[in-house]
Amino acid sequence: MQYKEWLNEWLELYIKASAKDRTYRKYRQQAEKYLLPALGEYEVSQLTAVELQKFSMLLSERGLAPNSVNFIVAVLRASLRKGVAVGIIDRQYSDFIVRPKIRMNKITCFSKTEQKKIENYILESRQPFLFGILLSLYSGLRIGELLALTWEDVDLQKGTVLVTKSCHDSWVGNRYVKVFDTTKTQSSERVIPLPRQIVGYMKFIRRQTGARFVVVGKSEYGAEIRSYQRTFDIVLRKLHIEHRGFHALRHTFATRSLEVGMDVKTLSEILGHQDPSITLRRYAHSLIEHKAEMMNKVGRLLG
Repeated sequence: MQYKEWLNEWLELYIKASAKDRTYRKYRQQAEKYLLPALGEYEVSQLTAVELQKFSMLLSERGLAPNSVNFIVAVLRASLRKGVAVGIIDRQYSDFIVRPKIRMNKITCFSKTEQKKIENYILESRQPFLFGILLSLYSGLRIGELLALTWEDVDLQKGTVLVTKSCHDSWVGNRYVKVFDTTKTQSSERVIPLPRQIVGYMKFIRRQTGARFVVVGKSEYGAEIRSYQRTFDIVLRKLHIEHRGFHALRHTFATRSLEVGMDVKTLSEILGHQDPSITLRRYAHSLIEHKAEMMNKVGRLLG
C-alpha cells in the first residue's frame, strides 16, 4: 500500500471521527501541503528511519520553524503508529526521527503603565463592546473562550465564570463565520472566580446591553474573533502602545498574578493548563519588573 492511500484513510476514518473539526482540517492541511507531496508515492514499507529523517531535515531546510516541523512529524508519526496498531503496516520507524529542538516563544505582556492606559481607556469610553478586553486582563481567558461566553456561564452572585466552550472563525462559502466548539483541552474546562471589581462592571454591562453574549457584536452571536482582534489593534494604536496580539492580555494577567503572590498551582488552574509546570516554565522568566523591584529592595541594604 502507498502511504498516500493509508494517510487519506487514516484522516477520514480516525481523525475526522474523533477529533474536533478544526483539528481535522489542520491535519488535512499539513498532509496535503507537506506529507503527500514528499512521501505520498512511497510504499509504506519504504518509509525507513533514514527516509523519514531525510524528510524531517528537508522541512527544516525549507525554513520551517521547529514548532512547525515537529507538528508535521507528529501527524506523520500518529498516522504510522495507527497503521501498525490496525495491522496495515508491519513496522514504523518514525520514533527514530531526530527532531529540531523547540525554543519556547518569548512571552510578551503589557507593562503596568501600559495596562493602566488600556484600563482607563476602556472605563472612560463606557463602550460595552470593549469590556471583553478588561475581562481578559483580569481572568486570563483566551479570546475564543471570551467570545463564546454567554451570561448563562456567569454567576454574578458568586462572582464566577464557567468556561465550557470556545469559538473560532471558519471560512465558509466566501466569508468567515463564528463557529462554536469545545475548549482547547479537557483541563481548559474550569470555573474562574473573578475579582469583585470586575463583577461590579459585569453587572453594569449586563444591564446596559441585555444581550445573550457577554461581549456584544453586530450579530446575535456576539463579537467575531477577527473583528475583535482588529478592535484591540485600534485601541493600542490610539494609546500609542506597541502592537501585541490579543493573547498578550492573558500573558499580562498571568504575570500580574505571580507578581502579587498567587501560587503557581492556583494560577495554573485558572489558566486551564494541564500541569502547573507548564505555567512555571512559561511565566517565571517574564517577571522582569517584579525582579527589578525585588533587586532594588536588596540593593537598599547597601545604603
